[in-house]
Amino acid sequence: MANDLNRYNGLLDNLGGWMNDDFFKNFGKNVFNKLPIKGDLKTDIKETKDAYQVKIDMPGFDKKNIHINYDNDVLSIAGTRDSFSDESDKEGNTVYSERSYGEFSRQYHLPDVDRDKVSAKYNEGVLNLTLPKVEKVEDSASHIEIE
Repeated sequence: MANDLNRYNGLLDNLGGWMNDDFFKNFGKNVFNKLPIKGDLKTDIKETKDAYQVKIDMPGFDKKNIHINYDNDVLSIAGTRDSFSDESDKEGNTVYSERSYGEFSRQYHLPDVDRDKVSAKYNEGVLNLTLPKVEKVEDSASHIEIE
């Protein structure tokens, strides 16, 4: 087993050398940039006793293409980032393109939300949501006598 791992690591070391060559540096970049972008939605969720505060980095999105839903304790966010303008030269050549576009969706389990008081704002590429919690009635055990 150890010999197999050593051979595998040696193979990776050899590949790493020629993959750093300028010819291979951007190999496959355009293919991968066309994939769905759900992994790019960096999210922070803060919970207080009164609410959840959700911040999602979404640069380049138009707010009309963002759809937010809350159902059965799950916050769902879905939408699309439209394709970008063609940056090709007169001959149709693109030197380098990293901007991504496509569809996305994320879901977050956030229980006990007062759905009628949820608010959302989209400003400077950041989606901010405030999800107030419902006031819980303290469950206390009570003894019931049999008649």
